[in-house]
Amino acid sequence: MAIATKPASGFRDFLPEDMRRRDYVFGIVEKVFKKYGFDKIDTPSVERLSTLLGKYGDEGDQLLFRILNRGDKLSKALDNEPGEGNLSETGLRYDLTVPLARVFAKYRSDLPPIFKRYQIAPVWRADRPQRGRYREFYQCDVDIVGSDSRLVEVEVVSALTEILNTLKFENFRVHVNHRELLKVMIESAGISSAQESTTLVALDKLDKIGIDGVKKELINRGLNDQQIDKLIGLSENLPDDNREKVNTLIERTSNIDRSKTVGEELLLILDLAENTVAGETLFFDPFLARGLSYYTGAIFEIRSDDFPGSLGGGGRYDELIGMFMKESVPACGFSLGLERIILLLEERGADFGEDAGPDVLVSVFSDELAGESLKVATEIRELGLKVDVYPGSGKFKKQFKYANTRKIKKVVVLAPDEVENGTISIKDMATTDQVTFSRAAYLDELKKLLA
Repeated sequence: MAIATKPASGFRDFLPEDMRRRDYVFGIVEKVFKKYGFDKIDTPSVERLSTLLGKYGDEGDQLLFRILNRGDKLSKALDNEPGEGNLSETGLRYDLTVPLARVFAKYRSDLPPIFKRYQIAPVWRADRPQRGRYREFYQCDVDIVGSDSRLVEVEVVSALTEILNTLKFENFRVHVNHRELLKVMIESAGISSAQESTTLVALDKLDKIGIDGVKKELINRGLNDQQIDKLIGLSENLPDDNREKVNTLIERTSNIDRSKTVGEELLLILDLAENTVAGETLFFDPFLARGLSYYTGAIFEIRSDDFPGSLGGGGRYDELIGMFMKESVPACGFSLGLERIILLLEERGADFGEDAGPDVLVSVFSDELAGESLKVATEIRELGLKVDVYPGSGKFKKQFKYANTRKIKKVVVLAPDEVENGTISIKDMATTDQVTFSRAAYLDELKKLLA
């Protein structure tokens, strides 16, 4: 019986052309992050379960990939008192934010007081695979730790907006809300603090199940019709302008003392963003909730008319790092869902600016001339060009076909006549023209490729 060659469900292989496209996008992301003054870090793929659990909410905890203990630990757990805690002590990282919190708590004395970091790395979630959603996928995170200034939110969102603009991404908005404003709305609607968390979970599903689905979800979670109508009514018939929407919501929730304070914080973010590339993309969304439980302030989510669900998101999480320390540390970050963005760009036939691999193929006429071919390849590589040496020897027709398969632009033809005469022929694969140059001049011809 043949061994299955298909990857496990929710996982993917990436062929060379896939990788060139991904590297192109990753390169733009990294360039923008550096442009905004962020430093790169990396963390292990595996974290302790004590690090991961309790940070993402109940639904997030259920999606963690746990790693079974090995050897004696596993045997003892199975023989004596099997249980999740005994069977597993580690898991694959769920996101890049919780590992950052651990790193900052561990190395705080070695880091700047205000730490700006980015990380591009895979994460794993035991989720149900679907279009644009995988069990293993890359996240591109950018975070600022150690400042409670509203400039932090604006800088983070501005960086992500610039990435999408650079990728010529269209039809996207950065939805913005505030976790405390949501809590104000919930309280204003007469919903108890005990029901706050379950209400937020239901609201977070709005983009997936619609307003009617959310109402049914809230009923199933124990809210009555009066509470639901009051909560939904707070967001109805709002003005189009972001600032006017926030001010209207402040007025409608004026029965809650902190409504104005929270609203003014959101207004300040909107005002500051007008001075950046993020100004035109921000869209105030009063029911944006973000499912992760560690958010404490402003929250953001990228939405597109071309794709259901989120293309990335983030927000302020001033209490998460404090779980690893004896004090609270303000922090804000954003994670870009590159897998979905790359998928949309591919479907749109976007120009990834990718090259076709090697610039030059050096032919090999025979085993006897293989050393001469390697010598020429070394000379060309010293120019900075990417060079492939044909892996073998034989008819040039076969080697030219190989070059076309790899989309190589030029082929250096090195036959006995060329070696004897001190010349080199260069074949242009696009025009099929072949021109002979002296050994002193052929590199000048190839230098044109660098332009």
